[in-house]
Amino acid sequence: MKAITITKYIKKSLLLVTALVTLTAVAQDDDTTSPLSFSGSVDAYFRTTFNDAGDATTATPTSFANQTGFALGMANLIGSYESGSTGVVVDLVFGPRGTEATFNNDVLNGIINQAYAYWNVSESTTLTIGRFNTFLGYEVIAPQANFNYSVSYLFSNGPFSHLGVKADFALSDDVSLMLGIMNPWDTNDISGTGEYSLGAQLGVYGQFLNLYYDSGKNGGLGFEIDYTGGVDISEDFFLGVNAAYNTNDEADTGFYGLALYPQLSTSDSFAIGLRGEYFAATADGGDNYDDVLALTLTGSFTKDNLIIKPEIRLDSADGAFLDSDGLASDSLSSFAIAAIYSFD
Repeated sequence: MKAITITKYIKKSLLLVTALVTLTAVAQDDDTTSPLSFSGSVDAYFRTTFNDAGDATTATPTSFANQTGFALGMANLIGSYESGSTGVVVDLVFGPRGTEATFNNDVLNGIINQAYAYWNVSESTTLTIGRFNTFLGYEVIAPQANFNYSVSYLFSNGPFSHLGVKADFALSDDVSLMLGIMNPWDTNDISGTGEYSLGAQLGVYGQFLNLYYDSGKNGGLGFEIDYTGGVDISEDFFLGVNAAYNTNDEADTGFYGLALYPQLSTSDSFAIGLRGEYFAATADGGDNYDDVLALTLTGSFTKDNLIIKPEIRLDSADGAFLDSDGLASDSLSSFAIAAIYSFD
C-alpha cells in the first residue's frame, strides 16, 4: 500500500478516537448520567517457545498471541450512545490482535471491530443491525473477557464477526432466542456472490446452542453447530464447555472438537484455569495438522483494572511443528505472560 494511503487511514482513525474521547469528556462534564459511555483495554505480552527453529515455527495454528519476545496485543476503544430505546456502538481496535480479528479488510484497514445500532423494541425484544462479534464459541476477541490469554482452535476456526441484522428475544428470565440474517462469515461485501448466511442461538439457563449456515461457496464456512456453556461446581470452582462441529460440502472441509475450561478461584485476586482441547480438521481443512491436543494452564492475578496472566501451553499434533534442529516435531511448548488493562 502506498505511504499516502496508509497516512490517510491513520489520520481517519485518529480522528475517530479523538471524537470519541472529546464527546465523552464533554458529556461527563455536562451530565454524570450521560447516555454516552467510553470503555476499552490495552494488552501486551512476552512469549517464548522451548524449541525454536525460527520465527515461522514458533506460532501455534491458532489466532493471536503468537509472536515471540515482547509483543503488543491490541488497544481497544469502545464508544456507545443510548437515547431512549435506541443506541449505537462503535468498537475500534489497533494492533496485531485487532488487525487479525478484522482480517484487515474494513474501510479503515482493519480498525473497526464492531459498529452497530440497536432498538429495544420492548423489554423482551432487541433488534441489532451492523457489524457485531460472533455468537458462536466460548471465547471472544477482547482478551480481558477470556480466562486464557491465547485462544483455542475452535475459536480460531470459526467466525469472528458478522455483518447483518439480528433479533434477540428474552422468552423468560432463563430462556432466550436469537435469529439473524447476515453476510457470509467475516464478509463485509457480497457484491461478488449475492449470498447470505443464517444464524440462530437458543439459550437455556446459561447453556447456549448456536447454529450457523452459509452455502460454503467462495470461501464460506458452510454449516456449524456449536454448544457453549458451563456450570458452577462450587462457589470457587467453575467448569466451562465448548463443543462444535463444522462441515463445508462445497469445499470438502470441516472440523470438530471439544474444549473444557476448569477454573478455580483461590482468592478475590487470583484464579487458575486449564483449557484442555481436542480438535480435528477433516478432509482438506487441516492447516498442516489433522488432530490436535492442546493443554493451556493460565493464572490470572487482578489488581484494580490490571490483569496479569502467566500461561504455559502445550500443543501436540503429528508432525505439525519443527524442533530446534528444523526437523518435524509432534509438539510445541510455549510460555507467555500477558498484561491487560481495561477501563470503563
